Amino acid sequence: MTHPNHPKPDLSRGRPYLAIPGPSVMPDRVLAAMHRAAPNIYAGALPDMVAQMWPDLRAVAGTAHHVAAYIGNGHAVWEAANTNLFSRGDTALVLATGRFGLSWAESARALGVTVEVMDFGKSSPMDLIRVQERLAADKGHVIKAVLTTHVDTASSIRTDIPALRAAITAAGHPALLAVDCIASFGCDEYRMDDWGVDVTVAASQKGLMTPPGMGFVWFSEEARQRCATSDLRTPYWDWRARAQPTEFWQYWDGTAPTHHLFGLREALTMILHEEGLENVWARHEALARSVWAAFQAWGTGHPRIGLNVADPAHRSRAVTAARLGAPDATRLRDWTEHQAGVTLGIGLGMAAMDDPEWHGYLRVAHMGHVNAHMTLGALAVMEAGMVALDIPHGPGALDAAVRAMILG
Repeated sequence: MTHPNHPKPDLSRGRPYLAIPGPSVMPDRVLAAMHRAAPNIYAGALPDMVAQMWPDLRAVAGTAHHVAAYIGNGHAVWEAANTNLFSRGDTALVLATGRFGLSWAESARALGVTVEVMDFGKSSPMDLIRVQERLAADKGHVIKAVLTTHVDTASSIRTDIPALRAAITAAGHPALLAVDCIASFGCDEYRMDDWGVDVTVAASQKGLMTPPGMGFVWFSEEARQRCATSDLRTPYWDWRARAQPTEFWQYWDGTAPTHHLFGLREALTMILHEEGLENVWARHEALARSVWAAFQAWGTGHPRIGLNVADPAHRSRAVTAARLGAPDATRLRDWTEHQAGVTLGIGLGMAAMDDPEWHGYLRVAHMGHVNAHMTLGALAVMEAGMVALDIPHGPGALDAAVRAMILG
């Protein structure tokens, strides 16, 4: 029995869980692989290891074509893609389904690309009929490339990439298709070649389970040929030498990110050669279903609580954006982090940070090195926080989460 004068226990001690949409949880094996002295960067084990990694990077993307690696984050590979795709004055059509589609547009515009944005809002998938009509209206084929996110990290909307490619084809338009997979890579099913994607960008810190600091651009042979004379390209961002180096240093235009590579090698082994990529996708599907089920139960009779994306077909399997109503999302995030050791993501892009409504949104990540007890534990902690903070919510969320995870 607890004495009435005793303080409430601090339940945050123990290993914390960072349930934000990147950086994701890093496996101990990845961290251990990085814990070593610096290697020779000119010959020997490191170049040999990298030569074996590049086929695996192609396999995770589902492509037989080119991959270029960069020392940088997701914003860096946006710039890498933009500078190789476009010349000054070229036109890009950006299809935005949340904050990060708009950010990619801003990145291209700042480089001198003419950018047209079709903004489909924060909670709805793109209207592919409108996209097809816009491209069909471009009789002179001014639009060189269509840019979009596979999963927008802020809204958690997942775009149907094969359907988008079909819409471009139906419009009779030759535009290249470039897809941001920064949030989805290694989490949501993605098949670059089968889906007709010309350029894919991703980074190390989410589904690839490696610290932030490496980014990748995969590009088709069609993209390589059609962008051969792009004049925004600079020596550092040039994807040609990085994808087809004659010397080891050309992979990064300088010194290799040695310890990231050791970590990435371990992560790719876990994804491709142990669990298997399709099993990785299935695991993320099950974890996502459990989170959706919990929110649906919490929101029953409490409409302030709900998922950002109504249709499960258009929801990310890597991250879930949700609302609790202001200020309860911020109250809950503070409680789970400081009282229980679980850090949830902020509701990025759903409202301005100086708007009181900003405090009504949050995100739950279930990407990368995450299993059943981690996701179910995070949901249990969230429910404990709702009880502690007296946030009204519907019953049965944990039972629903278990059933959704196990039974589908």
